[in-house]
Amino acid sequence: MPRRNRRERPTGYSPLARDGARYLGVREEPGPSWARQEVFLVRPMGSHAAQKTYRCPGCENLITPGTAHIVAWPKEWAGREDDRRHWHSYCWQRR
Repeated sequence: MPRRNRRERPTGYSPLARDGARYLGVREEPGPSWARQEVFLVRPMGSHAAQKTYRCPGCENLITPGTAHIVAWPKEWAGREDDRRHWHSYCWQRR
């Protein structure tokens, strides 16, 4: 009898929520003061996953590739890709 090396695909996939709430490690936090304390979804991004250069809205300095940081987006704006902002961890803590 031949060996079966292929894994069975599980059925019943559920689509991701539009606001990004199903990402692993996402938590709700109050936003920066200029956002009128709107609720933001916050996800930590490890240094291994950071592969591009971003500009932190807290200090206006660059976040270089390989630097762990925070990704935050407003909960009510459905988490579109252009709504996400990448913050230094320290800048997000003192927002």
